[in-house]
Amino acid sequence: MTRNAENSEPLVDAEIGEVPAAGPTRVSTAKGLVYLGACLVLIGLNLRTVFSSFSAVLPEITADAGLPGWAVVVLTTVPVTLLGVFAPLAPVLARRFGAERVLLGAMAILTAGLLLRPADVPGAGHLPALLAGTAACGAAIALCNVLLPGVVKRDFPHRLGLMGGLYTTAICASAALGAGFTYPVFRAAGQWTSALWFWALPAAVVLLLFLPLALRQPAVRHQFQAEGANVWRSAVAWQVTVFMVLQAMMSFSVFAWLAPILRERGVDGGTAGLIVSVSIVLQMLGSLFAPGLAARFRDQRAINVVVALMTGGGFALSIFGPVELAWAWTGLLGLGQGSLTAVALTMIMLRTRDAHTAAHLSGMMQGVGYGLGSTGTLLVGQLHQATGGFAAAGILFLVVGALAAVFGYRAGRNRYVGG
Repeated sequence: MTRNAENSEPLVDAEIGEVPAAGPTRVSTAKGLVYLGACLVLIGLNLRTVFSSFSAVLPEITADAGLPGWAVVVLTTVPVTLLGVFAPLAPVLARRFGAERVLLGAMAILTAGLLLRPADVPGAGHLPALLAGTAACGAAIALCNVLLPGVVKRDFPHRLGLMGGLYTTAICASAALGAGFTYPVFRAAGQWTSALWFWALPAAVVLLLFLPLALRQPAVRHQFQAEGANVWRSAVAWQVTVFMVLQAMMSFSVFAWLAPILRERGVDGGTAGLIVSVSIVLQMLGSLFAPGLAARFRDQRAINVVVALMTGGGFALSIFGPVELAWAWTGLLGLGQGSLTAVALTMIMLRTRDAHTAAHLSGMMQGVGYGLGSTGTLLVGQLHQATGGFAAAGILFLVVGALAAVFGYRAGRNRYVGG
């Protein structure tokens, strides 16, 4: 494991422990390396539009496609659940086919899912394609989430600060773009299907750009050599993982439900999308500074508690606070959420002594964290369906924020996985 020199962002290699060791991507020139870096950043720029674009036009989709309440809940929950389900599969596929080919395949699946998602199936309507396309996107993003940091670390060992910052910023920007541009595209085109199809275009472009690089790589089969502490038997690892679960519950609920919350409170679609975009940009600001700040402390109990309460409180105020101050509430939420996500990931670096243990903890956190973290979007949807409003969800996230503060306090103590 390598610490990002500029912002302490942990870059955990999913290929660590492979025998023979995975070699760097083959490029023949410095320009080729720059091209590879651009492709990796552009992949990151496509990994969150699925979540934020759907929520930006959710009322229009629900009305036009006649979606039942259960379908809305499933469509906002499935992609996050699949992030956890498919995360353990990524290293296995990488050992068999190589990380570059798996990333290429994931981008092909993502593009296909984005094209399928708005399709109208004769006699069945939009729901089957929405379900299948959304599931395909979630599976593809899970593979990219796991493999992309390791490829960045492996191929840019002397530019980890620059590349780590660029690709993590691209992922945050992806969510902001989906939230900010989907509704304007809908207004221009007059159809929500066009607004969703639009996001297949950048994914297809990246697929074509990355295609020659990925196919040029030699096929080498690898085996896994287990090293490091057993994270599944570590109390510290479980405290960090539960902290990750609780932050994921809030994080993906923001992507899925913040725009519908604002629109239900009377904010027009364009303004709601802009507010969500600004909130996500503030997430980027929080994620930039929080890891370095956390790493400077002897332990991280204080910062973990503060950012957890900021996130839960910001979410609740976005529901209960005066709508005239929506920019302030969502700004607080954005800063808190970006910082919370970043410090949760930074725990991988700060609570482990070696790279192998860090890789195992990262896999545990992503599998359990994203798998159980999807219950946040599920609960918000079910509570909204049951009560007809978001007030119960506001109370839910006050509780989730408080629990995140408790587990953040415990995870922030200066201890290590494996003793």
